[in-house]
Order: sequence, then structure tokens, then C-alpha cells
Amino acid sequence: MDNNELRSADWFGRTGKDGFIYRSWIQKQGIPSNFFSGKPVIGICNTWSELTPCNSHFRELAQSVKNGILEAGGFPVEFPVMSLGESLMKPTAMLYRNLASMDVEESIRANPLDGVVLLCGCDKTTPSLLMGAASVNLPTIVVSGGPMLTGKYRGKSIGTSDLWRFSEEQRTGDISQQEMFAIEAGMCRSNGHCAVMGTASTMACMVESLGVSLPGNAAIPAADSARKVLAHLSGVRIVEMVKENLKLSDILTRQAFENAIITNAAIGGSTNFVIHLLAIAGRIGVPLSLDEFNDIGKDVPLLVNLEPSGKYFMEDMYYAGGLPVVHKEISGFLHNDCITANGRTIQDNYSRAECYNTEVIASIDKPVNPISGVVVLKGNLCVDGAVIKPSAASDHLLQHTGKAVVFEDIDDYKARIDDPELDVDENSILVLKQVGPKGYPGMPEVGNMGLPTKLLEKGVTDMVRISDGRMSGTGFGTVVLHVSPESAIGGTFAIVQNGDIIKLDVFNKVLHLEVSDEEIAIRKSKLPPFVAIADRGYVGLYQNTVEQAHLGADLGFLKGSSGSVVSKDSH
Repeated sequence: MDNNELRSADWFGRTGKDGFIYRSWIQKQGIPSNFFSGKPVIGICNTWSELTPCNSHFRELAQSVKNGILEAGGFPVEFPVMSLGESLMKPTAMLYRNLASMDVEESIRANPLDGVVLLCGCDKTTPSLLMGAASVNLPTIVVSGGPMLTGKYRGKSIGTSDLWRFSEEQRTGDISQQEMFAIEAGMCRSNGHCAVMGTASTMACMVESLGVSLPGNAAIPAADSARKVLAHLSGVRIVEMVKENLKLSDILTRQAFENAIITNAAIGGSTNFVIHLLAIAGRIGVPLSLDEFNDIGKDVPLLVNLEPSGKYFMEDMYYAGGLPVVHKEISGFLHNDCITANGRTIQDNYSRAECYNTEVIASIDKPVNPISGVVVLKGNLCVDGAVIKPSAASDHLLQHTGKAVVFEDIDDYKARIDDPELDVDENSILVLKQVGPKGYPGMPEVGNMGLPTKLLEKGVTDMVRISDGRMSGTGFGTVVLHVSPESAIGGTFAIVQNGDIIKLDVFNKVLHLEVSDEEIAIRKSKLPPFVAIADRGYVGLYQNTVEQAHLGADLGFLKGSSGSVVSKDSH
């Protein structure tokens, strides 16, 4: 790209009053005047926040990116956007994913940027930043924050997925509160996001498999110096991408999205991957439907032996060779000629990969599990779909029929789940309503409901659980999620009653309520209309415009791209 064609030239290349204002106010920060003479302006979109612990090291990471940009002859400018901290935000960080994406989109479009580096780590920061950037479509590269070091407790490795087990043991009295304090002190030993193949790690793998990061980005621990090196090299590369005019739309093709789905199956990625990938596709304008997830990744086995589907951690995956090793093993499934952010194909990026530990990353011939990926279910209970992660489920429950034990909302669940009089046994199916996109609002990660204490005390470790909400990527169990249409807007899920028979058949991709169509219609006719809890502000906007889970739960009016052109120029 010629310097005169740089987008930033429309600001800094002007003469007269306008150019004076644009340049002078930037120069007050100590910027030399030669920085306005044709250097590509690179925005570093930073989600650093002390309220987002996973991203707490991003100030330092941003400096490494700046160093690379300066080395390559670019002009780095760091700017903040809304940061979504998964561990602290209420009612759920997912409520604000779309708001953060709007912040990113408008911040990029409104400013004199020629290219963008997205610094993201915690669960929602990755999809929100990529969604926003996709709607502007400038040259863009992603730098993930990296996973934290593996936790340790009494000589054993632990990660976030173990929290669910520890919690159940505490509820039955097998672990004391003092022991829980000791465990929490050993869980998070360094900077970085969750050490397991939870949503944050899944998102890091997603961006690498989509091709919008440098190879190796997904698995390098946050504490490893190689993470800073990758950030530096990403800074160098984004300047080159601007000169080549390599935009997001050149990388985020239909084939790239298929590669991401195939990769997610092989790594045992989070169910949240589905809802985020659909939203990103909607922003860049690539047709992608929920139903296609079954077909695209159907024959890909599970290769990565990480919690919650296995026993190792992201740090181990890095030492074993990282995601390029996975891509090399599944090369027969991939679109190998897809271009990536470094200008090379995905095949080029994995060609020299070598596996150093087949216990962590198995071969395609000897997989960890022949069953993998996310299965999309259909039936009268989820006309538009629901999802389940078979690799994290119990084999004996993948085909199961049982009586529904219904909780009308999350408060009802909390009030009754440990009631000794609750009519439930290990064959029952727990049903949680009103936790979908509109109903909660925000679709919280409560789908992997804790089991009734009286069943835990009998040694029951898993049950079929169904909700219109989500589940933490660190969670596990036979959990059906994202039921669509959700209960709040009158989907069939809303009319399930205690004692109704539900049939789950993962192998045949069926979720069915054993109630006649006539009875379903009668029950639906008695449902109250949906009423939003808010009539103002972002929550009101969200409830009135958010789409259903099978469409990505984006705000309907945000789909598609508005491009990089500023609509008005006030100067």
C-alpha cells in the first residue's frame, strides 16, 4: 500500500486547520513530527483491566507489540476498550459481549488507524474484539494473553475444571472450607487465563485456526518469555499486513471458519465456541448455520488430552508442540491453502511442527476419544437446536430417557436443589428455564447445574441437565445447552413440566419431549407474553434486539459490516 493510500493520511496528511489540529494534539505526547510522514498508524486495542484478572499483564504485553511496530516502521497508538472480566462481572459477562464489540467497532472506525492489534485473553474479550474489528475490516492481527501456569495442590496438578469437583466435595462435607482456601491459593499461580481447555483457551485456538494470529499463539503460557516474543513479532507483522492491504475479510473466509470448527472438535473445545463463531461469521458476512457444525466436524476425533475432556493442561499442550501439531495431525480434514495473518497458508504454518508428547496431543491413528466436537441436537424441545459436548459427557447418558425435574428459573433452582424432599433420582433429567439470551438476560454459564446433595452423597457424579443457558468451558458432564427458542419467548422448553418424559439421543442428534403436539399447543396458549426487565439503557436495548442462541446471540442490527469509512467529518 502506498503511503498516500493510508487511511490515516485522511487525518495526518491534511494541511490547514484540520491537519494542524490532528497533528498538534498528538504531538503533545512527545511524538516526533516525522511520525506523520507516511508511517502506518497501528492501533493496539487493549482490554487490560484490574477487574479482568486474566488480562492483568496486558500493559506489559502491549509494550512488546509497540516495540515490534516501531521496529517495522509503524506508528503505534494504544487505546482502551471495555474489558469483560469473566470471574467478576454480574449478572454475566456474556450480557456485555455485544456492547464491548460496539465499543471496539466504533473506536477503530472513528480514529486514524491503518491496522489493528487486538489484545485479548479472558473468555468474552476475544470474540467481542474480533466481532468489532470484523465490522470495520482493516488489517488486523490477534495477540492472546496466554494461559496461566498449571495450578498445584498437595503435589498434584489442578486447573479451573477441578473447581467443579472440589465444590461438589465441599457440599457433601468431604472438603472443608479451610481446605478450599488452600486450594484456591494454589490454583492461579501466574498471569493468564484458565489453564485448561476452557472458553479462553478455546478462543485462543479459534483465532489461530481462523488464521488471524501468528502460529503458536494459542498455547504459549502468559508467564513464558515466548509470549512477549510473539507479541513483538505480531507488532512487526501488522505493519507488513497494512502495506500488503491484507484485511480480515481476506483471511476470514468460509474455509477458515470450517477449519476452526474442525480444530475445535480435535481439541475438545468449549461449547461457547459455537455461539461466538456464529456471531463472528455474522459480522464478516460469511454464511454459517448451527446445523452445519454437525457435518463439518463429524469425523474428527479428539486428539488433545486436556481438562475438562482429558487430564492435562494448556502448559502441557505448549510443551507438546502447541496447536500447529494438532493442525498437522488433522491436515486431512483442513482446508490447507487458507491464508493466515503471516501471509502464509495454514499448511505452511504447521509443516515443521513436531509432537513431543503423544500423551498430551495424540495422533490421528490413536486418538484420545473417537467422539469429539460439539453435537447439535434437534427435536420438538429445541426446534432451532441445542448443543452438547460428548467428550465431556458420561457414556452411559448419551442415550437416556428420564423424567423431568423442572426449575422455573435460577432462583428456583438454588432454593430447591438441596431440598431432601425433592422428587429426583439419578435417572431424572434436570431442566433449568429462563436463563437464555432474553430471559436472564445475557445467557449465563449456569447450565452445568450442581447435582442434588442427596444424590452426591449416594455417589452419583453425573446426570442429564438441560437449559437454554450456557456452561463454562471449564465445566463437564452430560449437559445440553443453548436450547432454542428459549423459554422466555415461548419456546417448547417453556412448557416442560415436572414428570414429563424427555428423550436424549446424542448419537442420533435428537432431543425430544414425549408430549403430544396438541398438549404442547394447549400449554403454549397459556404462557404469559415476554416482558423485558428493563426499558432503558443497554440492558433494555439488549433484551429487545438480541437474537437467539442458534444465530449467535448478537444484536440483530449489528450483523454485517459498516466498513472503515467515517460517515461525517466535522473538521
